[in-house]
Amino acid sequence: MTTDHKATITVETTVDAPMEKVWAYWTEPQHITEWSFASDEWHAPKAENDVRTGGAFLTRMEAKDGSFGFDFSGVYDEVRPHELIAYTLGDGRKVTITFSNQGNGTKVVEVFEAEGENPIEMQQAGWQAFLDNFKKYCEAS
Repeated sequence: MTTDHKATITVETTVDAPMEKVWAYWTEPQHITEWSFASDEWHAPKAENDVRTGGAFLTRMEAKDGSFGFDFSGVYDEVRPHELIAYTLGDGRKVTITFSNQGNGTKVVEVFEAEGENPIEMQQAGWQAFLDNFKKYCEAS
């Protein structure tokens, strides 16, 4: 099954942590390397992040067994601290992330354009796994 390149997918979570911590853990490279992977078989050995409109980011993701790796990178289209991050991936797809206060926690919602090679369900599960890993790391630290 292939997907329409224009299809969008939404994933979300609510992190039991204040906005300032969630923002820092989402944007600071020393934290990104601790959560930016979907499963325990993977890791993110390197992250660079110039979190400003026009800035670029790169996270290196690799299988721990060395069998595969790739760079996840793009350029920020808009950054509003503690509120919104919008970027364009290297392949031209758009991603928007919103952050909002939810009582004592912070809601994180990611909306991204699907790529055309994998089923939408697989893409949604993968991006949700990243978000779940972020939540787990942020709440445990």
